[in-house]
Amino acid sequence: MKRTLLFAALITTLSLAACDKPTVVNVPVPGPAGPQGATGNTGSTGSTGDVGSTGSQGATGNTGATGSAGEGTTVIVVPPAASAPTN
Repeated sequence: MKRTLLFAALITTLSLAACDKPTVVNVPVPGPAGPQGATGNTGSTGSTGDVGSTGSQGATGNTGATGSAGEGTTVIVVPPAASAPTN
């Protein structure tokens, strides 16, 4: 009985020791802001380029030929009357 109890205690101790323990990771917290740096130098002004000239106007296109007179009955399509709104 003594050996059984000792063996059970040994197995329990080894099984608990084999468990993976999580590693604690400390996340760094940023500190206060430092002093402001010196102001930089002002840049130089860019050069002005040549102003381009306006292009010439394009030529007028050809006028299309006149269509021939139609034959037959003229059909006039009247749109339907607006329906009353539903509530």
